[in-house]
Amino acid sequence: MYRVFEALDELVAIVEEARGVPMTAGCVVPRGDVLELLDDVRDAIPGELDDAQDVLDHKDKLVGDARSNAEKTISSANAEANSTIENARDDADRILADAKAQADRMVAEARAHAEQLVTDARAEAESSVAEGQREYDALTGRARAEADRMIESGKASYERSVAEGTAEQARLVSQTEVVQEAHAESARVIDSAHAESDRLRSDCDLYVDTKLAEFEDFLNGTVRSVGRGRQQLRTGSGVPDYASDYDVDDRRAERRR
Repeated sequence: MYRVFEALDELVAIVEEARGVPMTAGCVVPRGDVLELLDDVRDAIPGELDDAQDVLDHKDKLVGDARSNAEKTISSANAEANSTIENARDDADRILADAKAQADRMVAEARAHAEQLVTDARAEAESSVAEGQREYDALTGRARAEADRMIESGKASYERSVAEGTAEQARLVSQTEVVQEAHAESARVIDSAHAESDRLRSDCDLYVDTKLAEFEDFLNGTVRSVGRGRQQLRTGSGVPDYASDYDVDDRRAERRR
């Protein structure tokens, strides 16, 4: 290509330096030099230009072939796309069926698990109520036994104090100089016996009331736990936590102590 431009520059220089023909716009150029330069230009032009000219000459045919190939490609692509869409639909239907079967299986498992939870909760509630009843009976029995023991002890102490006071009174009555002191001591002993008996009875009542209050808190906690467990099972909000109510009731009982 460099030789082409060089030859063209030489041709331009020859034309510019050529002698003009009088009375015309033409000029006289050396034919041999010009032809030699034109041959150089022809030899220096790449063969691809001829190929490009052939392409231009056959562009309509090439465009038609390209259009035909494009239409064939589009048709093939459309057919492949339709096949892909059908395959995708089949895969989607199969996946949907699998997902539905999986969902049905999960629902069945969840229902079975919920029923098992309800059964376990009922069994736990019944066990808690039975345990509470046994503890209530045991506490009540111990409280009654303790109350009876304390009452008997108070009565025995009272009777012993009264007997001692009576004996002391009888002994002191025979001594005229200490009769008033004997009466006072006897009254003091009797009052002390009454006070001790009242104190023992009050302690017994307080003990029984405290144990009954603790058992009442335990039963209330059990009822709340069972109710909340049933509510959670009905709403599907999760597995009920039965231990929280017992912890709260234990803390309340501890504060009462």
